[in-house]
This record gives sequence, C-alpha cells and structure tokens, in this order.
Amino acid sequence: MIIRKKFRFEGAHIVRNCTSQRCRENIHGHSYEVEVFLKSNNLDNGYMVMDFVLLNNVREFIQSFDHAFTLWNMEDDEVKRSIYTINTRVAEVPVSPSAEGYALLFFFVINLIINNVSLVNGEKNVRLHAVRVHETQSGYAESSVEDLELVKFTMNDVKLNDGIKKEWKDRSWWNLIGGF
Repeated sequence: MIIRKKFRFEGAHIVRNCTSQRCRENIHGHSYEVEVFLKSNNLDNGYMVMDFVLLNNVREFIQSFDHAFTLWNMEDDEVKRSIYTINTRVAEVPVSPSAEGYALLFFFVINLIINNVSLVNGEKNVRLHAVRVHETQSGYAESSVEDLELVKFTMNDVKLNDGIKKEWKDRSWWNLIGGF
C-alpha cells in the first residue's frame, strides 16, 4: 500500500545552465508542493501504513526551504556573497535547485529520516517510495530509490545557514540523520 503526504514551501533560486534564459539569468521563485509517498506491505495497529504525525521531521526539513534562497554550491563566489548578504535564509545545496535537483536531494534526506524514525504502533517495512516536487502547477519532477545512484554528495554538502537553523521548532530530524 502507498500513502502520500503533501507539504508546501515558497522559495527562490537561479537555475544555471538550463535552456531558459529567464531561469538561468534571473532570481525567481515558485510555490512548491512536495509530495512524499511511503510504501509498506503491512498495516499498523491503527490499520495504517504510518500515522502522518510521524512525518513531523520531514515537515521540519522541508520547511527549512520556506522563504529561503536555494543556492547551488557551484554558483560563482561573487553571487554567493551577494545572496548571503541580502538574505537571512539561505540553503546552499550540492545540486542545481531545479525541480529535479530538489526531488533528488529531498529523496536522499527524507529517506535518511524515514529510515531512522522510531516506529511505535506496529508499523513494519515502511519505506520511502518516491518524492515528487511540483515547481509549477503543470510540471513536477519525481525521484525514487533508483535515483540514489545519481547522488554524488553527502549531508556535509548541504548547508543551511543560521537564519534557517534558528527557526527550527524541532531539531529531531537533524539528530535522526546524525547532524551535519
């Protein structure tokens, strides 16, 4: 059985090296929707795959990107300095902040979180099935376990600045994955 939980965030970025001149040369933003799909061949004591309350750590991670500028760590140093100067919330990531980059990064991190969640109500074999990131109403990218072979980074390559960290209500997702 597959269940889905949807999250939202508002974010800004530049998508370098893409075809669209508007996207590769200009700061712009989107209203993102992130769908997290979980799968299990078992149901818990409440006859559910997993209670959505156990996804609070996932929500907290995704909210780290809300009203933040997501900066590709390959960006020019002068642009990086400018972004950090004018923004209090910056996520510097090891992938281009395209829908595909977000989907891969989010799958990687959410998979770590799910694999470390304490299951307390008879849940068994719960695994992350897919992460779908809607950048617009008409377009999305989806990542699944097969895409982990595309990961050429670690959690140490993900930098969330103090403007993001100070707003965390619950740092348990950070601790679940060993911090970074």
